[in-house]
Amino acid sequence: MRQLNHEKQYMTIAYTYLIIAFAVSFIFSLMGTPFIVKMCNMHGLYDQPNTRKVHKQAIPRLGGTLFMPSMGLGVTTALLIILGDWDKGVEVSVSAFVLSVGALLIYLIGILDDIKGLKATQKFVIQTVTALFFPLCNLMINNLHGLFGIYEIPLWFSYPLTVFVILLIVNAMNLIDGIDGLASSLAILILGSFAYLYYDLGSGLFSLISTGLAGALLAFFIYNYYGKVGNLKIFMGDSGSLFLGYVIAYLAIKYQMSNESGGFPYREASLLISFTLVFLPCIDVIRVALQRKIRGRSMFEADKTHIHHRIMQMGLDMHQTLAVILLLFLAICLINYGLYVYGLQVTWITLIDILVYSVFVYSTGRLTFLQQH
Repeated sequence: MRQLNHEKQYMTIAYTYLIIAFAVSFIFSLMGTPFIVKMCNMHGLYDQPNTRKVHKQAIPRLGGTLFMPSMGLGVTTALLIILGDWDKGVEVSVSAFVLSVGALLIYLIGILDDIKGLKATQKFVIQTVTALFFPLCNLMINNLHGLFGIYEIPLWFSYPLTVFVILLIVNAMNLIDGIDGLASSLAILILGSFAYLYYDLGSGLFSLISTGLAGALLAFFIYNYYGKVGNLKIFMGDSGSLFLGYVIAYLAIKYQMSNESGGFPYREASLLISFTLVFLPCIDVIRVALQRKIRGRSMFEADKTHIHHRIMQMGLDMHQTLAVILLLFLAICLINYGLYVYGLQVTWITLIDILVYSVFVYSTGRLTFLQQH
């Protein structure tokens, strides 16, 4: 009985730290965003409308610049309270420092792109460099947990696979940021899931990172979704979406690691869980890129073929489209959970996910065609 009470007390204290990280990040972002909007208005830093974008008016685009400092402040505040005083300090490993540098580079290149504008190939080079930091720090995908019958994989395959997955997630979060609230709300669901998953593993730091970033995103969502043009309406820009993708890639790849690679205890479903949480934005990027390639166009060429564009072409507005995509995300999570509990192999679950997504995309195109004819 005494042990049970001790565990309950520990859980309550741990929850308190997570709430502190979330609240500090949320408040800092909430209070800082009006200043960012004012600065954008002063210097003309707007996301201009064009034929491929949904919005029709110029909108301030540097909302994501607050994500990294807000998260950092929230996590640091919680850690200082945990430590009790300034003298104990926190030991920072070389790998943690290197990956922090990678996150900073992604964040800075995003700001530069928002202010000056960069070519897609230039951003891709920087993304590739920062993605290489992962395997160099022994953070990689080296076990497919039975996907297509494959378990442990050699380093020569693990390194490029890890880099490819990181680039995929980073660009997926960047490209799905096409309508109000989509990237931020989807990321909040992903980060909330990782906060719980890492808490369940007893990894408080990664839970703090997840909740800290989620707090900043919730504050941004309020301005982005509910703000009116000319009155605190703001977009996250590449500074936010690229950083967001980098952090989610880190959390996803870290979670699926097991003891053999210096990670957590082996969990059969760890890769499936990470896969499930990032599946929707990633499969959409893969589909769009393949379609462009088949049509003989550059994969970096912008168009209006992403999932949110296809749903809006059916006649739904942005808010309805957001609701549909979030429901699709939750449906995939529930389907995967049910199929795993039922005992289906990860290969079949993956193929069913692709089938569900394909049927959904085909249905949107078919309904649009019928409406137009």
